[in-house]
Amino acid sequence: MTIERIRPEGLVRSPAFSHVAIVPPGATTIYVGGQNSVAADGSLVGEGDVATQSTRALENVKTALAAAGATIDDVVQWTVLFVDGVDLAAAYNAIGSELASDEPALVTGARVAGLGVPGALVEIGAVAAVVR
Repeated sequence: MTIERIRPEGLVRSPAFSHVAIVPPGATTIYVGGQNSVAADGSLVGEGDVATQSTRALENVKTALAAAGATIDDVVQWTVLFVDGVDLAAAYNAIGSELASDEPALVTGARVAGLGVPGALVEIGAVAAVVR
């Protein structure tokens, strides 16, 4: 049993995301709340630099996934929030290679007015499933 990621005919085909995911019965679902570019001591990493913040936020997601016995390969759905006005190309260039796959996860991205952590430019959340 594996997670099936589908990119149906008639919808745009992208190496960056799939449109549908089917998680088989019995899989363990893991939810990772939005992660910012924050160090373990609570300090913001990469103030004003969306590429650095994107990289650190993704590292924080990977740490959270590992704590639950998962990796980014197990991610079914990403949620990526960017503060309006940031350089999206710089952000995606910083983390895109880690998210790319022959069967990429689903992605929801949005521009927002601000985030809960002062100075944060990006927040990344994930839903993963592990078939055991």
